[in-house]
Amino acid sequence: MLGLNMGGPAGAALTEFVHEPYRTVHVRDIMALSLDDLISMMSSLELVNVYWCDGILFAVFAVSESDELAKKEIAGEMYVDRIVFAKHAEFTRTVKSSTNLEIGVVNASGSGTYRSMVAWLKKQPAWG
Repeated sequence: MLGLNMGGPAGAALTEFVHEPYRTVHVRDIMALSLDDLISMMSSLELVNVYWCDGILFAVFAVSESDELAKKEIAGEMYVDRIVFAKHAEFTRTVKSSTNLEIGVVNASGSGTYRSMVAWLKKQPAWG
Protein backbone atom coordinates (compact mmCIF):
# COMPACT_ATOMS: atom_id res chain seq x y z
CA MET A 1 0.00 0.00 0.00
CA LEU A 2 1.27 3.45 -0.85
CA GLY A 3 -0.06 6.77 0.40
CA LEU A 4 0.66 10.02 -1.40
CA ASN A 5 -0.24 13.60 -0.68
CA MET A 6 -1.39 14.74 -4.12
CA GLY A 7 -0.48 18.41 -3.69
CA GLY A 8 -3.16 19.22 -1.13
CA PRO A 9 -2.70 21.41 1.93
CA ALA A 10 -0.31 20.26 4.62
CA GLY A 11 -1.96 17.65 6.81
CA ALA A 12 -4.52 16.73 4.13
CA ALA A 13 -5.54 13.08 3.83
CA LEU A 14 -3.28 10.90 1.73
CA THR A 15 -4.50 9.11 -1.40
CA GLU A 16 -4.20 5.36 -0.95
CA PHE A 17 -3.08 3.08 -3.80
CA VAL A 18 -3.73 -0.66 -3.64
CA HIS A 19 -2.51 -3.19 -6.22
CA GLU A 20 -5.22 -5.80 -6.79
CA PRO A 21 -4.43 -8.35 -9.51
CA TYR A 22 -7.30 -10.22 -11.12
CA ARG A 23 -8.31 -13.33 -9.17
CA THR A 24 -9.47 -15.16 -12.31
CA VAL A 25 -9.01 -14.63 -16.03
CA HIS A 26 -11.41 -16.55 -18.28
CA VAL A 27 -9.96 -17.21 -21.76
CA ARG A 28 -12.36 -18.23 -24.53
CA ASP A 29 -9.85 -19.10 -27.27
CA ILE A 30 -6.10 -19.62 -27.71
CA MET A 31 -4.46 -19.50 -31.14
CA ALA A 32 -0.89 -20.60 -31.75
CA LEU A 33 0.38 -18.98 -34.95
CA SER A 34 3.56 -18.89 -36.98
CA LEU A 35 5.51 -15.64 -36.65
CA ASP A 36 4.47 -14.64 -40.19
CA ASP A 37 0.79 -15.28 -39.42
CA LEU A 38 0.92 -13.31 -36.17
CA ILE A 39 2.57 -10.34 -37.89
CA SER A 40 0.09 -10.52 -40.78
CA MET A 41 -2.89 -10.65 -38.40
CA MET A 42 -1.67 -7.74 -36.31
CA SER A 43 -0.86 -5.67 -39.40
CA SER A 44 -4.30 -6.28 -40.89
CA LEU A 45 -5.91 -5.13 -37.63
CA GLU A 46 -3.75 -2.01 -37.68
CA LEU A 47 -2.40 -2.90 -34.25
CA VAL A 48 1.17 -1.77 -34.36
CA ASN A 49 2.52 -3.64 -31.34
CA VAL A 50 2.56 -7.09 -29.85
CA TYR A 51 3.83 -8.02 -26.41
CA TRP A 52 6.79 -10.27 -25.59
CA CYS A 53 7.25 -12.20 -22.36
CA ASP A 54 9.24 -15.33 -21.49
CA GLY A 55 9.70 -16.61 -25.03
CA ILE A 56 6.46 -15.67 -26.78
CA LEU A 57 5.00 -12.81 -28.76
CA PHE A 58 1.30 -12.34 -28.06
CA ALA A 59 -1.77 -10.17 -28.21
CA VAL A 60 -4.82 -10.37 -25.97
CA PHE A 61 -8.25 -9.50 -27.34
CA ALA A 62 -10.87 -8.44 -24.81
CA VAL A 63 -14.52 -9.41 -24.82
CA SER A 64 -16.81 -6.51 -25.77
CA GLU A 65 -17.46 -4.41 -22.71
CA SER A 66 -20.77 -4.39 -20.90
CA ASP A 67 -22.09 -3.25 -17.53
CA GLU A 68 -22.13 -6.85 -16.33
CA LEU A 69 -18.50 -7.43 -17.34
CA ALA A 70 -17.50 -4.18 -15.65
CA LYS A 71 -19.03 -5.44 -12.40
CA LYS A 72 -17.13 -8.73 -12.74
CA GLU A 73 -13.87 -6.86 -13.36
CA ILE A 74 -14.38 -4.85 -10.21
CA ALA A 75 -14.91 -8.16 -8.40
CA GLY A 76 -11.57 -9.47 -9.77
CA GLU A 77 -12.66 -11.48 -12.83
CA MET A 78 -11.61 -10.73 -16.40
CA TYR A 79 -12.96 -12.23 -19.61
CA VAL A 80 -10.69 -12.52 -22.64
CA ASP A 81 -12.04 -13.40 -26.07
CA ARG A 82 -8.75 -14.64 -27.53
CA ILE A 83 -5.03 -14.86 -26.95
CA VAL A 84 -2.92 -15.21 -30.11
CA PHE A 85 0.75 -16.06 -29.84
CA ALA A 86 3.88 -17.19 -31.62
CA LYS A 87 7.00 -18.61 -30.03
CA HIS A 88 9.88 -16.14 -30.18
CA ALA A 89 12.82 -16.94 -27.91
CA GLU A 90 14.45 -13.52 -27.59
CA PHE A 91 13.04 -10.04 -27.10
CA THR A 92 13.60 -7.65 -30.01
CA ARG A 93 12.15 -4.15 -30.48
CA THR A 94 10.52 -5.14 -33.80
CA VAL A 95 9.75 -8.33 -35.70
CA LYS A 96 9.62 -8.68 -39.47
CA SER A 97 7.78 -11.26 -41.55
CA SER A 98 9.13 -13.05 -44.59
CA THR A 99 7.12 -10.56 -46.69
CA ASN A 100 8.79 -7.59 -44.95
CA LEU A 101 5.84 -6.55 -42.78
CA GLU A 102 7.24 -5.17 -39.55
CA ILE A 103 5.55 -4.52 -36.21
CA GLY A 104 6.75 -3.19 -32.88
CA VAL A 105 7.25 -5.34 -29.80
CA VAL A 106 6.67 -4.24 -26.21
CA ASN A 107 8.67 -6.05 -23.52
CA ALA A 108 6.00 -7.11 -21.01
CA SER A 109 8.28 -9.32 -18.92
CA GLY A 110 7.98 -6.87 -16.03
CA SER A 111 4.28 -7.69 -15.64
CA GLY A 112 3.46 -10.36 -13.10
CA THR A 113 0.09 -10.86 -14.78
CA TYR A 114 1.67 -11.52 -18.18
CA ARG A 115 4.36 -13.79 -16.69
CA SER A 116 1.59 -15.84 -15.05
CA MET A 117 -0.39 -15.91 -18.31
CA VAL A 118 2.62 -17.14 -20.30
CA ALA A 119 3.37 -19.86 -17.72
CA TRP A 120 -0.27 -20.98 -17.99
CA LEU A 121 -0.17 -20.86 -21.83
CA LYS A 122 2.88 -23.13 -21.89
CA LYS A 123 0.78 -25.81 -20.14
CA GLN A 124 -2.12 -25.63 -22.62
CA PRO A 125 -2.61 -28.02 -25.58
CA ALA A 126 -2.25 -25.09 -28.01
CA TRP A 127 1.38 -24.70 -26.91
CA GLY A 128 2.21 -27.91 -28.77
